[in-house]
Amino acid sequence: MWKEFKNFISRGNVLDLAVAVVMGTAFSAIVTSFVNDVIMPIVGVLLGGLDFTGLAITVGESQILYGNFIQAIINFLIIAISMFFVVKGANSMVKKQEAAPAPPPAPTAEEKLLTQIRDILQEQAGTGR
Repeated sequence: MWKEFKNFISRGNVLDLAVAVVMGTAFSAIVTSFVNDVIMPIVGVLLGGLDFTGLAITVGESQILYGNFIQAIINFLIIAISMFFVVKGANSMVKKQEAAPAPPPAPTAEEKLLTQIRDILQEQAGTGR
């Protein structure tokens, strides 16, 4: 069972997925900070000093923090736009690599030998032997 688990974990796609999850988590923290510390204060100033984090409705003894929900939507949109540009850039790089023609293969040893024989035969025919 341990061997099967080790084989499963060592597959490339599982490792790629693990790296993607870790990178996504780190990226999410960056985007959250960007939204909370840069975007939302600018939006608040544009809307007359409105702070979305303070937006709430009190129902009985509980609060519905819809301002945090608005920020979560903005976070999602920024992450989605960022991922779109990352994927678009990666796709264009792949297309450029595919579009570049492969260099012709180097002649094999047999081809080189046949070329030499042809050249020798042409020289002999030209000298009249």
